[in-house]
Amino acid sequence: MLYMGRLARDAAAELAMASTEQKNAALEAMAAALEAGTDKILTTNAKDLEAAEKNGRAAAFLDRLRLDEARVAAMAKGLREVAGLTDPVGQTIASWTRPNGLEIARVRVPLGVIGMVYESRPNVTADASALCLKSGNAVILRSGSDSFLTCLVIANHLTEAIKSTGLPAEAVQLVPSVDRQAVGYILGGLDGAIDVIVPRGGKSLVERVQKEARVPVFAHLEGNCHVYVDETAPLGMARDVVVNAKMRRTGICGAAETLLVSRAAVATHLTPIVDALIEAGCEVRGDPDTQHTDSRVKTATDEDWDTEYLAPIIAVKVVDDLDDAIAHVAEHSSHHTEAIVTTDEAAAARFLSRVDSAIVLHNAST
Repeated sequence: MLYMGRLARDAAAELAMASTEQKNAALEAMAAALEAGTDKILTTNAKDLEAAEKNGRAAAFLDRLRLDEARVAAMAKGLREVAGLTDPVGQTIASWTRPNGLEIARVRVPLGVIGMVYESRPNVTADASALCLKSGNAVILRSGSDSFLTCLVIANHLTEAIKSTGLPAEAVQLVPSVDRQAVGYILGGLDGAIDVIVPRGGKSLVERVQKEARVPVFAHLEGNCHVYVDETAPLGMARDVVVNAKMRRTGICGAAETLLVSRAAVATHLTPIVDALIEAGCEVRGDPDTQHTDSRVKTATDEDWDTEYLAPIIAVKVVDDLDDAIAHVAEHSSHHTEAIVTTDEAAAARFLSRVDSAIVLHNAST
């Protein structure tokens, strides 16, 4: 592990000086390598899935682990999209001149080596590699044991592609072991090799990283995300946003877990939206007002408002107004992603400014 750290530091030094054209060429080669290796990736992923199913993993877990041709294509597309982004390295984000004539500038530079600790999502292997390489950083990846074989194949394709373009293959390294002790080594910083750690996974993993890491951590714990629908929202839009936010992929942290509906919208919006959710295969748990609209709605408990289901289940509550919705979000949100569906620009502006979450959306799915 320490040797991996030294290799990563050397690679990071070289990446920091790489041109935008070099990095973009590597990203294009990485995308092409994934496309060419799709069959091998899917064959290997099937083995990981079979083992995970035998181990009794939950449906949401299996969904995050599962790859198909479309998901591999999406990984390749993501690599090309990162190649199309503006290179952040060397950007001057602020500059000023002191009274004595001294010129000062704040310039973006790479962090160095990123430690990425994640669980069942094989796509993180490609996503993290792309973002780190474009920003001039090396990355050490530690995947979960359930996705290890898939991640190893993906990483091998990526590193060969990077090497073929003249950049150091060690810019992307996957820890070649499922030994949990490897996580401890990464959290310790590999004798100063790692500059920052990014965990991606369940609550227990993120909590462990935040508790034990001896280097800075970028993290969030859970995704208890909310959608608020007010009375001005076009019904078709509101229905589509809510169903997409909940059902597009229920096992990801950006999936909506709670729907809040303005009391003024109950007569026009609540029944059709609840019906659309149920018809899409979602279990709806609601407060008394919501239960009154549809006999299929189950009773929501206090615990439901704080639950990240990662499953086709949603909690629905009728709130008095916008401020009541904002108060509910403030009390129960995990500060991940929240959305408001409305044509009232003032209401949208108030929601966007008052809700304290990493992502706050207007008329868009979480």
